[in-house]
Amino acid sequence: MNILLIGYGKMGHALEAQAIARGHRIAGIIDPSRPESRITDFTPATVDVAIEFTHPDSAFLNVSTALRQGIPVVCGSTGWLHHFEEARELCQEADGSLFYASNYSVGVNLFFHFNEYMAAKMHQFGGYDVQVKEIHHVHKVDQPSGTALTTAEGILRHFPSKTHWRNETTANEKELAILSEREGEVVGTHIVTYTSALDTIELKHEAHSRDAFAQGALLAAEWLPGHQGVFGMKDLLGL
Repeated sequence: MNILLIGYGKMGHALEAQAIARGHRIAGIIDPSRPESRITDFTPATVDVAIEFTHPDSAFLNVSTALRQGIPVVCGSTGWLHHFEEARELCQEADGSLFYASNYSVGVNLFFHFNEYMAAKMHQFGGYDVQVKEIHHVHKVDQPSGTALTTAEGILRHFPSKTHWRNETTANEKELAILSEREGEVVGTHIVTYTSALDTIELKHEAHSRDAFAQGALLAAEWLPGHQGVFGMKDLLGL
């Protein structure tokens, strides 16, 4: 498979190494460090799929350009979802293919699945408050993380006494607190904590390396060609 990498930071390098190890070819790399290459230089004749991991400020432009070129896109950038409906509409207009996940780790997506089940059960039996905590490396720009937002949205769907989230501690019982910490080179840790007068229950996912994200993104890239529309990890994993 011919893969176009959009973004060549730590994730881009991890994707390149794993893609080559899985027998794929890197058809091109789009990055500010390589100004000679542009997305518009590539077409479906030269690229089977693009994998986009960049910055919140550039992600939507990258995704929309690739879709207009007719290239299926796997996107892992976070912090740009206020443009997501525009991307969805463009994908439909172009009869394109877009795969988005806030986190491509298979383990994290199982964490999302169990998080929703747990929220429904905890709300059913009552007596608990809940909060989300996320810890990432100091270089991460957006907060809360996309993974924390997906986690929070899952809780809000199934724990109706919480109506919205706030990115700080809160005394408002209707607000779901998301606590964001930036520390060293932490790859990514997410913790959901339920607390009552009697006990505390935690659901935790801790990433040990970016390889899990790269592996999941490549699984999505291998799956996406031939599928038309907008997809996510639930589609890939059958959840």
